[in-house]
Order: sequence, then structure tokens, then C-alpha cells
Amino acid sequence: MSLTQQMVDLCFREEHDPGLPAAWMPLTDDDYLVLTERLLEEIGDEPLWIFAYGSLIWKPGFDSVACQRATAYGWHRSFSLRIERGRGSPAQPGLMMMLSRGGRCDGVIYRVSDHDKREQIESALRRELSNKDSLNTFRFLPVRTDDGATIPALTFWAGGDSPRIVRPLLPLEDVAPILARACGHRGSCAEYLYNTVVHLAEFGIRDRNLWRLQELVAKEVEAMHGAAAPRLNSTSPSNG
Repeated sequence: MSLTQQMVDLCFREEHDPGLPAAWMPLTDDDYLVLTERLLEEIGDEPLWIFAYGSLIWKPGFDSVACQRATAYGWHRSFSLRIERGRGSPAQPGLMMMLSRGGRCDGVIYRVSDHDKREQIESALRRELSNKDSLNTFRFLPVRTDDGATIPALTFWAGGDSPRIVRPLLPLEDVAPILARACGHRGSCAEYLYNTVVHLAEFGIRDRNLWRLQELVAKEVEAMHGAAAPRLNSTSPSNG
């Protein structure tokens, strides 16, 4: 792996929280209640699984009782969500991952306890959705498990028409400089990419685009920081 923890550390800088943009319409407590009840009605008595393809793998924000690998066909990871808060700033916007149409996405599904669905759904909603422009970006996707079963899984930031979504998709060569430079009050985009690649590897998942992207980001960090960005000789994660 080309991108190292030392390189990621170089991408960090102290940033203040600029708060929500004035044009945003934040979700209210009542909004979260309505959304939670809607999802509970859709799920009924069936188990609730949540599909994680990025930071939900390593920082879910909800409790689960089981997890396993799964694949969403017809979707792929893309750094297409423009952010000016969290891991970006108004002066140096960043990009976060979402799912865009086409290809396949190998990720992890987490099962929520049957007696705790309401609380955990609301926790997940509050983590992933903050304003009304994101209300059409979550859905139940059919995902295929390693044993061949198809399971509907709640998935966040899959499609939608939020004005924050960058279209058309940026080539990886254009994404890398953004990720190497963007940082917000919650950390850097380079850290986000690094943690995602590392934690996917723990499940035996190697995303071809993310692997190429971490190489490009490492080159950007080296170019910016020179000798302060040592490249370690490390082995590739298992591909399962």
C-alpha cells in the first residue's frame, strides 16, 4: 500500500467548524421521526441490514449484532459528494464517497437487533443525513451475500439529485489532488480514504479504483511534502 499513516498525518491541519451553509434546510427532530417510522413500516417484521461501503464500516454510528460481506450489483463507489464541512472547508472543499450507477460494490452488511430497530435507524439517519437535499439519497438495495442469498439492505448516499453531487464523475487523476489537500474539523479526506482501504482489507475486499486512488494520493502528498512523506514498503491487502 502506497499511502501510509505518516502521509495521512501530514494532511491534517486544525480547521474550525464553519457550520451548516445558510442555504441548507436542516432536518428537524420531527423529520427524523417521520423517516424512522417510514423505514420501520417498509421493513415490517423482516431483519434490518445496513449496507456499509465506506466509513460506516469503521465508524458505523449504530449498534449491530452481526455482519458479513455483501455485494451491491449495478453500483460502484465514487468520490462524488462535494463537502465544505467535516473533512473539507469552504476554502478547500473535499469529496466524500457515495454510490453511483454501474459496476459492482463489495462491502459489508450489518444486522440491527430486532428489538432495537427504531433507535438504531434514527442513529443511522442522524449520522448520514443532515439536511433536506439528501432525502432521496438513501434506499433499500438488494445485495448478494457470499453464500448466494439476496438481502434488501438500507443504503445511504446511493444516487439521488443533491446539488452537492458532482456530475459527471471525476477521473481518479482529478480526485486525488482534492483528497490530498482537503481537511476539515473532523479530519482530512486522505485519512478517510486510508481508513476505508485498510478496513475493507480486513474483510478481504480490495476495490480496484480505491487502490489506484490511494497510490495517486500518496504521490500527491509526496510532491507536496517531499522527504517528510516517507513511503513504506508494505504488502497489498488480501483480496479474499
